[in-house]
Amino acid sequence: MGFKKVKKENVFSRRVFLKAFFSIGLISALGNRTVANSSIDLSSTAARLSKWDDQFDVQVSNGIQVSSNYPILGQTSIHYTKTAIARYNDIVAEGDWPIVPIAQGRLQIGMEDPIVSILRQRLFIAGDLAYEAGMSQAFDTYVDAALRRFQSRHGLPLDGVLGDVTYRALNVSAQIRLNQLCINLERLNKIASITAKEHRFVMVNIPAAQIEVVENGVVVQRHVAIVGKIDRQTPILNSKIHEIILNPFWVIPKSIILKDIIPLMRKKPSYLTENNIHLFDKKGQKIFPQSVNWNTNEAVNLTFRQDPGKINAMSSTKINFYNTHSVYMHDTPLQEPFNNWMRFDSSGCIRVQNIRDLNLWILKNTPGWDRITMEAVIRSRKNKPIQVKDPVPLHFVYISAWSTNEGIIHFRDDIYHMDDSL
Repeated sequence: MGFKKVKKENVFSRRVFLKAFFSIGLISALGNRTVANSSIDLSSTAARLSKWDDQFDVQVSNGIQVSSNYPILGQTSIHYTKTAIARYNDIVAEGDWPIVPIAQGRLQIGMEDPIVSILRQRLFIAGDLAYEAGMSQAFDTYVDAALRRFQSRHGLPLDGVLGDVTYRALNVSAQIRLNQLCINLERLNKIASITAKEHRFVMVNIPAAQIEVVENGVVVQRHVAIVGKIDRQTPILNSKIHEIILNPFWVIPKSIILKDIIPLMRKKPSYLTENNIHLFDKKGQKIFPQSVNWNTNEAVNLTFRQDPGKINAMSSTKINFYNTHSVYMHDTPLQEPFNNWMRFDSSGCIRVQNIRDLNLWILKNTPGWDRITMEAVIRSRKNKPIQVKDPVPLHFVYISAWSTNEGIIHFRDDIYHMDDSL
């Protein structure tokens, strides 16, 4: 694949901008305002100006479209991540971007504040705001679109509001972001050498809590995911998807039995019965919950199995792949958590939004499976294991910084603290 020669950012233009910015005496105008590395207090509300209806200036911003059809685990991503590293080296060499001070309330479109000029400078240096937008103190549609673009690149809620989490992301230094890019470039180089040989594969990016489905070097599906909690982390692994089970039984892991179910049974003895969960001993004999001493941990030695159905924790689907961590991908009856921007809430397994689309893609070369057939089996509530004719490569990865197109650089929180050099 051919790429345009890497171009460094126009250093002269940025320096001219910065000189002009500081020449307006903005620092003195801010006085003793709290800066971003102090404690954040958003309890007070700033006076707001009326919102503007005309959108003539939106064209000057760079917009919020930051997605790409190129996969994260690909040579294109490596190329643009290298470009991003060169760009961030320049930013660090020129003295970083400014810290955005904390306003006396949540800044958003329609307001006016000297802090907005610093925000413009910060967004301009990172490439989210066009030079033509200027450095006004008004939080106009230029700034709104640029801030949403920044939020999208950092996996934050797209609300266009300068609130707590956005402040924190804005005020991470360029040096830390540069380190993050370098660390992740090493990861990309390592895994991309594997995926380059794969006609199709599925990738779960843990820090982004997102899934990419890749075929012939192009992302054909994306799925929102829920991954492991900080204390129950999703493992990094490479495997192959070999089985899909429709209407699965859920055999509950011992970690969940110990940490969740035993404490629940102490408070609510009817919990297992209400959730169609049955107990079996080592010989496969059914055990009644009333015969178990729930004040001890003896129940960990039993098998807990939930019947298929609407309340089953895996709902319609379980996707199996060989691994030593006893993890899998699955559906869920609770869809609301997919709308959360922090989606680190599982016990290590991966919950997949719109999993039935993923099922069909995995089974595309397995005879006898189409949408109508699959939906009919799911409606039957009968357990149905399906062996995948051509097992699909699967990669659980930890990529917290990357770029897949020119000038659009993504960052995510180092949720498991694996970017240790930071």
